[in-house]
Amino acid sequence: MTSDLALSLAKEAEAEGITSLVAAAVVTDTGRVLLLRRKADDYMGGHWEIPSGKVDPGETILDAASRETGEETGLTVSSVDRYLGHFDYENSRGTTTRQFNFAVTVTETGPILLTEHDLHQWATLTGDLPDVTDAVRKVLTSA
Repeated sequence: MTSDLALSLAKEAEAEGITSLVAAAVVTDTGRVLLLRRKADDYMGGHWEIPSGKVDPGETILDAASRETGEETGLTVSSVDRYLGHFDYENSRGTTTRQFNFAVTVTETGPILLTEHDLHQWATLTGDLPDVTDAVRKVLTSA
């Protein structure tokens, strides 16, 4: 994955007036995907999601995907492998956020150390997924 792609994605979002950017990582292991459940008292509490978080000022989207994965799970991203597309959603402030999604490889798939979520699970991509948004479901089916 090149930083040129990440830069062009950020510029495209900015040109469309979207200033809140999130980077997300699809972590897989033998046909399963890592999902994290948002705490009940959090925005969209109870929903399951992939590791993700805000892109900090001066940070690339790719760096944010790696950093957020580490912060939320304790896992180390060894490579960002491919771009899985993006989706836009209304955030807790009522503005639009664009989430960029990437397939990643981690050095090891455990242990999972949660800092912002209350549960994690390895879900099969071919089975029933828990309560994820339609946008996340679409990303996972392309993973």
